[in-house]
Amino acid sequence: MKLTQKSVVVVGATGLQGRAVTHHLLRDGWQVRALTRDPSGAGARALAQAGAQVVRAQMEDVGSLTAAAEGAWGMFSVQPTVGSPGTAPDFTAEDEVRWGVNVAEAAHAAGIGHFVFTSVAEADRHLAEKVPVNLVSKWRIEQHIAALGLPATILRPVSFMENFTGGYALRNGNLSTGLAPEVPQQIMAVDDVGAIAALAFSRPGEWIGRAVSLAGDELTPVQIAAAIGTALGIPLPYVQVPIDAIRALSEDFAYANEWLNALGYRADISATRKIHPAAMDFDIWLGHTGASQIAAFLDSARTAGQDT
Repeated sequence: MKLTQKSVVVVGATGLQGRAVTHHLLRDGWQVRALTRDPSGAGARALAQAGAQVVRAQMEDVGSLTAAAEGAWGMFSVQPTVGSPGTAPDFTAEDEVRWGVNVAEAAHAAGIGHFVFTSVAEADRHLAEKVPVNLVSKWRIEQHIAALGLPATILRPVSFMENFTGGYALRNGNLSTGLAPEVPQQIMAVDDVGAIAALAFSRPGEWIGRAVSLAGDELTPVQIAAAIGTALGIPLPYVQVPIDAIRALSEDFAYANEWLNALGYRADISATRKIHPAAMDFDIWLGHTGASQIAAFLDSARTAGQDT
């Protein structure tokens, strides 16, 4: 079977990472089964128009995942974390782990030849220090993948540049998060994760058995705000949200911000660029898609009468 005839199942295909992986695989000539709980949704229709085979499956249902994976060679897996867009308000870290385990079990049952899982940078550090709950949940999924003996690649990206494109960070005319203004933060473009996932599938002999941390840039929140402001031609001050205000809403989220401010990610940016020389820094990402995404959000917020 020629490489371009092999098929890859993409779980979470309508999410940010799933869409990026699907588009890169299609661009490289792969057959893609795009799994989604809602094949009639706009995101699924767009993937079908791009050339993917859209298949209904749910991460809560191992049977649907296994059936969707039968006969495929590769499988890409990513799960939402607590607070991710589109997740139910009562979605927990235990749900994330259960969904990740279900996908791995389905891959094992279907005899998948190469399983690529997106985890998070520093997930393995929880053995030596207290880390945010989302790192622990990803590590638990990694461990289950290993226990099953899946032929797997683990990608561990840092925080995404896309986190700065919506209401999570853009409020009241400011860029505003719990991150300390002058502490550098490592960031990565989602599209580059998709490119690296596609690269891993194309070179299984090189990638099976690897766990790789990924980062494309390192900037302080003040520098990020300034870059966005320059790209859009608007003033965009950075204002830190007090950690105590975050703690009033979520102890876990407050600790995640404290950890990022004090310890944070330590991925090797130069190593990422050796793997994927086209990996974007923040300015390139703004020029590529970031600035237009941010402008669209600000325009829609103004149209809706919100104060951003």
